Amino acid sequence: ASHASNLWVLLGLGIAGILLAAKKLKKTIREDFGAFIEKLLLLPPPPPAPPKAPHPLTGLSFAISDLFDVTGYVTGFGHPDWVGTHEPASSTSPVVSTLVEGGATCVGKTVVDELAFSISGETKHYESPTNPAAHDRIPGGASSGAAVAVATSAVDFALGIDTVGGVRVPAGYCGVLGFKSSHGAISNAGIIPVSSSLDSVGWFARDPNTLRRVGHVLLHLPFATPRNPRQIILADDYFQLQKIPVDRITQVVIKSAEKLFGRQLLKHQNLENYFESKVPSLKEFARTKAITSTKVPTSRLLANVMQLFQRHEFLQNHGDWIKTVKQAIDPVISSQLSETPELTNEEIENLNAIRNQARAAINSLLKDDGILVIPTVPTLPPKLGSKEILSEDYQNRASSLLSIASISGCCQVTVPLGHHEKCPVSVSFIARHGGDRFLLDTVQTMYASLQENSSVISDPKSSKKTISLGESAEMAKEKGNQAFKEKQWQKAIGLYSEAIKLSDSNGTYYNNRAAAYLEIGSFLQAEEDCTKAITLDKKNVKAYLRRGTAREMLGVYKEAMDDFRHALVLEPNNKRASQSAERLRKLFQNIGIKTCACSRISTKDRRDRQYLQMTTTGPARTSSLMDDLLGLLRIRIRRGVNLAVRDINSSDPYIVVKMGKQKLKTRVISKDVNPEWNEDLTLSVTDPSLTVLLTVYDHDMFSKDDKMGDAEFEIKPYIEALRMQLDGLLSGTIVTTVQPSRRNCLAEESKVTWIDGKLVQDLVLRLRHVECGEVEAQLQWIDLPGSKGL
Repeated sequence: ASHASNLWVLLGLGIAGILLAAKKLKKTIREDFGAFIEKLLLLPPPPPAPPKAPHPLTGLSFAISDLFDVTGYVTGFGHPDWVGTHEPASSTSPVVSTLVEGGATCVGKTVVDELAFSISGETKHYESPTNPAAHDRIPGGASSGAAVAVATSAVDFALGIDTVGGVRVPAGYCGVLGFKSSHGAISNAGIIPVSSSLDSVGWFARDPNTLRRVGHVLLHLPFATPRNPRQIILADDYFQLQKIPVDRITQVVIKSAEKLFGRQLLKHQNLENYFESKVPSLKEFARTKAITSTKVPTSRLLANVMQLFQRHEFLQNHGDWIKTVKQAIDPVISSQLSETPELTNEEIENLNAIRNQARAAINSLLKDDGILVIPTVPTLPPKLGSKEILSEDYQNRASSLLSIASISGCCQVTVPLGHHEKCPVSVSFIARHGGDRFLLDTVQTMYASLQENSSVISDPKSSKKTISLGESAEMAKEKGNQAFKEKQWQKAIGLYSEAIKLSDSNGTYYNNRAAAYLEIGSFLQAEEDCTKAITLDKKNVKAYLRRGTAREMLGVYKEAMDDFRHALVLEPNNKRASQSAERLRKLFQNIGIKTCACSRISTKDRRDRQYLQMTTTGPARTSSLMDDLLGLLRIRIRRGVNLAVRDINSSDPYIVVKMGKQKLKTRVISKDVNPEWNEDLTLSVTDPSLTVLLTVYDHDMFSKDDKMGDAEFEIKPYIEALRMQLDGLLSGTIVTTVQPSRRNCLAEESKVTWIDGKLVQDLVLRLRHVECGEVEAQLQWIDLPGSKGL
């Protein structure tokens, strides 16, 4: 009986699984991808007889979000209870009528988010539309169904309402064009209001020509010659809000703009600083909201203003109705509305002042013929059912990006730029308030070039990307060469590293960086770069010469000699190679035994060390430094804890370590205030009384890196412990401890411990001159053959 019951259970589970799979399959293959909530047919008037021109939209079909009134139909507003408590519309929205009279055919109403309130596109009341570009991802809201209808080619264009991104976000997530008109440019009559002072009519299309045709009809624009932009401004700091690789998007825009209009049009702008100076009412807003403990970015303040407008006006419009159906409202929406405070007249006046100043600021920045370039959304479309879109980080980033056009009332267009990780990506262009025609013309002009260059994103292996990134790499290399000439070694290293990131198959970039490393005495990195350059080009004479110099400075004379001789084989008349080889030959005669000992250092051991930090070359100098050298100190930078925020919500930290004239740094870790480096930095030690200075920086792409605190520590206690006779100790024995004091930056007791035959010291350093942050590190000693030793 037990066996039979188990079979029935298994059979039941199997049937349930089949039904569930069938349900999912059914959703996937729905013909309209769940875009439509109701089909209808509004036919245009007959076309005029020739020779008169046909209607401007003849032959086009469109759909409308379920916010627009149509005679005889109840406007659903994304909620079944709204349908049940409202009568059919007595007239059709003028916007819809204008399009029909312009020759287009309306075929149905599409799904909107619940009460058109969010930007996710998921709704519990209706089956959420399927994102055609990424089936397991959200389509974006509020006008999700309209974007899906266009993306699936069910219609040629579709109407939506954009309050806080209702058109821009789904356009970006579904990979179509989405246009938000200037606030007030198109009548909102016959449309259910969300937030009257933010609501703007918007529309979706798959191509710029259709987008432009619809815009000319809705905006009642007469014929005029298109104008090209006079400046294209990239908001550098706002691109830092994006978690998609920044260069892959900005490079597409830059290349297209350079090709079409010339490089002189391109500008860069820090909007954070710009808004801070041009929108002084934000300071008053921050004061009234008691935001004084830390400096809140202006982008976040603008986002807060947008959310206050949306929720306050939404309650004014629909608060009474919500009270009657409170239990049926999505808990997230209900929670946001219940937390919205009553605004006083003074607060509303201040919000309106911010709106007016923001519009004036954007208009002043862009004037008549300027385009502002920002990301549309902060991430790839989140997965269905995930909580990412509800997270504070996502909401802050998204609202900051969307608030510019929403608060200022300016027009904005979302332009698709291919795919990244199999998901659509996009960029947004903003023009001044009232510059709708100019923005539509600009998209029409740039679209083909943008799509041509979007292969940088969509196909990482394409030749176009190689060309594009190769050109960018060359630009970085040239800037590095200029910095090298100006003896700005660290800057040159950074620029050569950028070139290598863009194109890692060019030996010249590694070779040039090796030259800069030699100048600052980082000989291990120099040797590694030269080896890479030689791998890429076995006839690179400069790489052999520089690697020989690096190896000579380490004291690995035999391998250095081999490099100089190889350079002479390639260029028999190379004077530098000849002199270096002769110098080492004489050195072998003088210090043969020591040289042999040094030459037996394995490649693996040498690659674990930083080369000695020296400033000149030559055997005499090498010999002198080896005589003074005690050994090498390896500092393992483990991790940072609760580091300071220097960007919008996070930081891009890296660490610089200095001792005497030596200076080394870790790699940059993006968007993490609790980064884990686990990276070794190795210093040469000649004087144990020197202190080590550790400084944390936030990497900024287009401005000076921000300091995030520093800490100083002595190595003398560790050196003294090394000089003890410790052989035979059990692993784990604590040899000595260093207590935190006013003289050091220790956050807790530091222990010097004997572990597996090595002495290590663990440090937890509290950062100074900053609001918060600690760094965990470990010290370890490396004896170097040929050195003075301890």
